[in-house]
Amino acid sequence: MAEVLVAYFSATGTTGAVAASLADAIEADIYEIKPEVPYTNEDLDWRNEKSRSSVEMKDPASRPAIGGEKIPVKIMRTYKTIFLGFPIWWYKAPTIINTFLESYDLHDTRIVLFATSGSSGFGGSVEGLEDSAPGAQITEGEVLNGFKTKAELFDFAKRFLS
Repeated sequence: MAEVLVAYFSATGTTGAVAASLADAIEADIYEIKPEVPYTNEDLDWRNEKSRSSVEMKDPASRPAIGGEKIPVKIMRTYKTIFLGFPIWWYKAPTIINTFLESYDLHDTRIVLFATSGSSGFGGSVEGLEDSAPGAQITEGEVLNGFKTKAELFDFAKRFLS
């Protein structure tokens, strides 16, 4: 599906595994949103209010830098649907997702969110991302915890690909 991209941020590998399976199930391109400075276990300690992730999530203006190779703007324009995955942090998407969205003009692009979470749903994820992708249609997809078969992931995706 040349017009479909699975983009994801995965701090511990959980979301990455789901993203890879989803991209395989729907034959989509895949892109990992890598932070310029990788997160350590200490950075991800949600119980520590001074941990990097806690500080970022308390600041709505936080935009962690993306490292590694970026998708060229010319190529990004070819995607009509983006499945955008991330772990839920504090009932919303990590702010690096805003950084990713703000890197491109996604007007008229359908963005379907999927996530992994230890205990919560999407919370305010859609609302927290809308201003970062003006003109895009952001849709809450599913929290995809646990093992999902290729058929289950295909069925999830096909609801948004019509």
